[in-house]
Amino acid sequence: MQFKSNKGYSSVGQLGMLLLFLGVGLVLTTIMQMIIGIKITPPGTPLEKIGEAMLQSMKDPQNVSIIRILQITSTCFMFFIPAFLFSLVCNGKELFWIGFNKYFNGFQVLIGFLIIFAANIMASPLQELSEKIISNFYSLNLFSIRLEEAYNEQVVLLSNLKGVGDLVLALIIMAFFPALFEELFFRGALQTILVKWWKKPIIAILVTSIIFSLIHMSIYLFLSRVALGFVLGLLFYKTKNIWVNTIAHFLNNALAVLQMYTLSNAKEKIDVSKLDPHFDWWIGVLAIFVLIALFNFLNKYTSLNVLKINAKETQLLSNRIPDNPFEGFGT
Repeated sequence: MQFKSNKGYSSVGQLGMLLLFLGVGLVLTTIMQMIIGIKITPPGTPLEKIGEAMLQSMKDPQNVSIIRILQITSTCFMFFIPAFLFSLVCNGKELFWIGFNKYFNGFQVLIGFLIIFAANIMASPLQELSEKIISNFYSLNLFSIRLEEAYNEQVVLLSNLKGVGDLVLALIIMAFFPALFEELFFRGALQTILVKWWKKPIIAILVTSIIFSLIHMSIYLFLSRVALGFVLGLLFYKTKNIWVNTIAHFLNNALAVLQMYTLSNAKEKIDVSKLDPHFDWWIGVLAIFVLIALFNFLNKYTSLNVLKINAKETQLLSNRIPDNPFEGFGT
């Protein structure tokens, strides 16, 4: 029997709704980027050169505030709005179904952060492995380098942090909101659908992690981000709480922002690739055992909360009144 949402949508229907709203979000993001891009483009720019002029304008430090607004609104349109609308249509006003609940505690958050910290150590050798493999393919390696350079330029621009005010703003725009929006879409919405649909959590988490890595547009970091995404997915699967994931993800992002702030004030050139920790493969293997221990420790502070979450889920399902006129379609 296939799982149905609180409003009677099948798993296929839920995934279809999420993809539909994702498409709408991508269209809105494209339109907004064009509007803002044209706005910061010098007047009188020939039509055939607008694209190039827009890219150059976005690299101008004078436009950093606009670019920061563009980043947060783009992430909102692409991830938050699709996940929110999907939940609203398929489950109603109750955001419980995408992980918003009060059943979490400080120990879960602390262990969650330690898990992400250990996951970064585990993923480090994968980055170096990817770079060595890709270096054997000239065209792919060249394309990979260009992607990293473009990303580095964007981060350097956004990390032009001149004071505490800029630091706080960067923590909100570059650390907190991306963490919340990404966790809500990938773990709260997509992973939840796949786990309940396929009933094979590990496969569902792995597929979600691959998609999560793909949207970050980095070939060198593809494997390491799959690993990080898998750990985040497992963390959400264990806790069933979006706040544990969001806070852990945010703290991980915040460390990078603080590094950039320190380098910016020291007048040093920022290289994003050097912000991530680099460890030998054997340390990465040790980190796997640390992760296993941390997840076992997490269970101690999670089991009671998960029981409460499961009880509420059962209650909501038993009281549901289907609003979907096509209930059962796709089963």
